[in-house]
Amino acid sequence: MSDRTARTHRPAAAERVRPWALTSGLFLVGEVALHLYWIVGGRWAYTACDRTHLVDPAGGCGADRVETLPFFAGWGALAVGVALAVVVVCAVRSPGRAATTGSWLAAALLLVTAFPLHLLFEIPAALTGRPSDWRDLGARLALLAGGILFAGLANASGPRRGPVTPGYRPVPRWTRRWAYVAVTLPVVGWALPHGLWVLGVPFGISERELNDIDNNLSTLTGVAITVVPPLAGLLVLGLVQRWGQQFPRWVPGLGGRPVPRLLAVVPAGAVALTLVTYGVLSSAVFLGRLLSGELPWSDVWDGWAVAATLLVFLGWGVSMGVTTAGYALSTRSRPERTAGASTVPRA
Repeated sequence: MSDRTARTHRPAAAERVRPWALTSGLFLVGEVALHLYWIVGGRWAYTACDRTHLVDPAGGCGADRVETLPFFAGWGALAVGVALAVVVVCAVRSPGRAATTGSWLAAALLLVTAFPLHLLFEIPAALTGRPSDWRDLGARLALLAGGILFAGLANASGPRRGPVTPGYRPVPRWTRRWAYVAVTLPVVGWALPHGLWVLGVPFGISERELNDIDNNLSTLTGVAITVVPPLAGLLVLGLVQRWGQQFPRWVPGLGGRPVPRLLAVVPAGAVALTLVTYGVLSSAVFLGRLLSGELPWSDVWDGWAVAATLLVFLGWGVSMGVTTAGYALSTRSRPERTAGASTVPRA
């Protein structure tokens, strides 16, 4: 690329980046302001609830009585915010490969921290009446939004791509197979055992665990937790079907238009990354307890369905990730040729 071409290319790239940089910056300002408020002693929107054993979730589990903030809720979060602000500035001033890589890493960090899998279970439970920690849910939704914004920043700061060819692009056969695996696993490995537990059948768990489920979950909440994840998992079929690339004709205002690539890739990639992370970390904790003797083998045999769920999450995440990669490869467009670039083939 000549110096003259580079000078004309940079303003165009900056123009694409600016809206995403502005919204990402506003997200960072809000997050930094909130954590500074916590550091100076405020506790609005702060939660001290354990994520697995909620006690008084509506009150933040005694958040007002917390005197010393955990590092990553205070100064650690501020340090991360400063680092992400540097990424935004670099994307504006020097859009290119380095800025794109940094933005994608920032998006991955925010999306994994948001842990969308938790939202997938907690929001349906909250809507059916189960006491929920709105502070935790709100913080996760904010991080999820931030991850999407940084993904958009990464896409805008990368090389300009040509227009997408209208019409449906069939995905490879291997992508379809992985998509069917991603749909089947939550049905067989999650909905089936949880449905039996809601009905009072101790499938793969002890009677004590079944009684705990019956005491802690209402029937409506149990049904919601059982049904919503596999129903949400059906959306992965959009990555291998026409409606994942073109909005159906019956959608008002959008019928027949191409689906924005990031609209499909970012949420699917975020959920896949979260599932894999949860599966790996949970399996590591499980094996650690088993090897240390904290968890006896007898308990594992009595509750084998719970242990198998960890493998379900891991397999679900891997299959969804492979499907997302296949979709991204099938729908990608080539970078635009810049003015003055040589079109003479190499010898």
